[in-house]
Amino acid sequence: MNQPQIQIPLDLPNVRVENYEQTDKGLVITVVSICTTAACRQCGRTIDKFHGYDKAITLRHLPIFDRPVWIRIRPKRFQCRYCDKGPVTTQRYEWYEPKSPHTKAYENWILRELINSTLSDVSLKRDLGAECIEGILDRHIQREVEWSAVPHLALLGIDEIALKKGHKDFVVIVSGLTAQREKYILAVLPDRKKETVKAFLKTLPPRQCQSIRHVCIDMNEGYCNAVLETLPKAQVVVDRFHVAKHYRDCADKARKAEMKRLKQTLPESEYRELKGAMWAFRKPWNNLGEEQQVVLLSLFRQAPILKEVYVQREVLTGIFEKDLTKAQAEQALTQWLDRITELGLDCFSPFATTLSNWRDHITNYFIRRETSGFVEGLNNKIKVIKRRCYGIYNLGRLFQHIWLDVQGPRTFFPEH
Repeated sequence: MNQPQIQIPLDLPNVRVENYEQTDKGLVITVVSICTTAACRQCGRTIDKFHGYDKAITLRHLPIFDRPVWIRIRPKRFQCRYCDKGPVTTQRYEWYEPKSPHTKAYENWILRELINSTLSDVSLKRDLGAECIEGILDRHIQREVEWSAVPHLALLGIDEIALKKGHKDFVVIVSGLTAQREKYILAVLPDRKKETVKAFLKTLPPRQCQSIRHVCIDMNEGYCNAVLETLPKAQVVVDRFHVAKHYRDCADKARKAEMKRLKQTLPESEYRELKGAMWAFRKPWNNLGEEQQVVLLSLFRQAPILKEVYVQREVLTGIFEKDLTKAQAEQALTQWLDRITELGLDCFSPFATTLSNWRDHITNYFIRRETSGFVEGLNNKIKVIKRRCYGIYNLGRLFQHIWLDVQGPRTFFPEH
């Protein structure tokens, strides 16, 4: 009985199908080149003196209806009329790389499969060895940034992550944003030393040095000095959320101290009424439910100092929320410092010292309101990559996986 048939393009230019057969290995399609010239491997000229065929090669191609497909071809050979001794050149085809056992289309498909996945998962699903997939990765994705593929960056982010939790084996992640808010991974550096960060920043092409206007960091002096010494035109911006964590921790320590005192002085029944005070204290008043507001007011009655701490913490948050200029922000922060001194809120003293040391870089936030939000998002993605891979300690391989998850969708799915 005749089977229904359809035609499917192979997307292999300059060849025609000569034969196909179904084998235990899959569908094997034999093709021949329709090109009648080649470029001489010595002089580079176009040559057309046919000199026979090279030995047959078989390449894995995209599957059809989940069936493996193999392309078999005997490359043509041509002899040069212009060079001494007439060297022979084997014809090359744009749809595969020499020494690769796959077509380019197949390897791009495997790379798409690797996005948000692991080598072992793709190896299992596509019946490929892990070493084979690693070879595909290394042929198509560099282990460090290719600056020619990175457009002009407007913002740089520098932060660290631990490769292994609890072991302090930190690596530094350098990433960038374009003016259109496209994210790029730039480096995975082996340590947090100033010299290491500075050495990488010195490798930035001049066009990137000219375009980068802001660099977001946490309060790390090594990062700051490395940026100031290598990118004099860029402004260092201390991430406002790192700043917020600092002063909120100060407020929380005051709450813990007061709660400890109240536990020792209040009757058990009254202390029980303060259950849930921690979460109520950490939230803005407008975000609290009625029950949480009642608990927070009870806490303020028992520990009036916490009311002032809570209010001043929210006042400081409000400063960062307002649309202020850098000068206005500096004035508002000075007034806030004067106010906490007047109220005797010593719990904020560590933050006051930090603010004094980093004031200029903290208030740079108000120029363009840049934050390290994109850096923290990238850090979360990297944590997922590490969990997915059950740990990954080769920095070059880690860079490739980050590149795939961050830039892979734009590269391999441009229509989306």
